[in-house]
Amino acid sequence: MDLDELFAKRPGEPLAMLVKEDLDPLSIEELTLRIEALKLEIARAEARIAAATSHRTSAEALFKR
Repeated sequence: MDLDELFAKRPGEPLAMLVKEDLDPLSIEELTLRIEALKLEIARAEARIAAATSHRTSAEALFKR
């Protein structure tokens, strides 16, 4: 699934608006700050995935008994 396909289902999604934003007017400093903020958000999403995976694994182990 490409980004256009994903965002077509959620047109008002903040991420859809973010990836379509024009970066040309931003300074190098603004772009650097944007990248740092996005890296922090990626880390937060990865931590949530890890927690959900761990929870699922624990639940599956419990119900296999």
